[in-house]
Amino acid sequence: MSRFGRFAIALLCAMSASHAAAQNFPTRPVTIIVPNAPAGLMDVIGRLLQTPLQALWKQPVVVDYKPGAGTAVGTAYTAKATPDGYTICVVATPHVINPAMQKLSFDTIKDLSGITMIGVSSSIITATPSLPANTLAEAIALVRKNPGKYSYASPGVGSSQHLAMELLKQRAGLDLLHVPFKGSSPAYPEVMSGRVEFLIDPLFPTLNHVKAGRLKAIALTGSQRPAVAPDVALIADMFPGFNVSSLFGLVVASGTPRDVVKKIYADVATVLRQPETQAKVAELGLEPHPATPEQFDALIKSEVERWIEFVRTSKISTE
Repeated sequence: MSRFGRFAIALLCAMSASHAAAQNFPTRPVTIIVPNAPAGLMDVIGRLLQTPLQALWKQPVVVDYKPGAGTAVGTAYTAKATPDGYTICVVATPHVINPAMQKLSFDTIKDLSGITMIGVSSSIITATPSLPANTLAEAIALVRKNPGKYSYASPGVGSSQHLAMELLKQRAGLDLLHVPFKGSSPAYPEVMSGRVEFLIDPLFPTLNHVKAGRLKAIALTGSQRPAVAPDVALIADMFPGFNVSSLFGLVVASGTPRDVVKKIYADVATVLRQPETQAKVAELGLEPHPATPEQFDALIKSEVERWIEFVRTSKISTE
């Protein structure tokens, strides 16, 4: 047999072994990295997947928290993990914004590979109940008449909520002061009391305050109204094409065998099709947004490029 023939046979054997290993994945415990503090939406998503994946894989699935640097600590850990599929990371919109806002120890596009999307969620702009404006149009008119007088709170500089509000300011021509907080919790009492007039935060933690009358709903940043907030207006109703949705998905270290990536994707898709999972996703205010690994990689790349360009042209401070 020729040298080429022996090489071809060896290659086919290796490919067959790789495929067989992927089909048997996992053979030991899998870790889901949550790059944020417990109790947030990313944690809820990790926990949502944990139990059904354990049942499907017949292996322990451990949720491990690695918060810090706007989720960059956890994603850096994942990027440097052994590329074998046993370390999976929950990611959200900070994953695609961080390259525009901070120097990272890894390359978001090159060092991490997408598995799938879990869903998308809108952020919501709310106002202190005493604000003399009840709609987005009224709020914009009020701020325009009083440039520099009003302020808005966000979970922090470089958050998707911060950039969404800066994009609205650009589109609407607003002079509105940004008051960043270290996370959302300390911002709520400031806005409820009227010391800060507006708040932008994810829909999930804000909705109960709106229902209780502690905050006034103004508008959603996404492209469609979620089932949990059907009566709240979209910014896109007034500014067509406006869409800053929070994305949620899963990634692994780049170099993870594609057969393994596809196996994880298929198994997560199975979990997401389960009625109980779909019901929980809806309760979280997430809109299902299924995507293949290739589609998620393409979305991550386009969003990274989008926010790098926006931060550059808008001269937004990264500090």
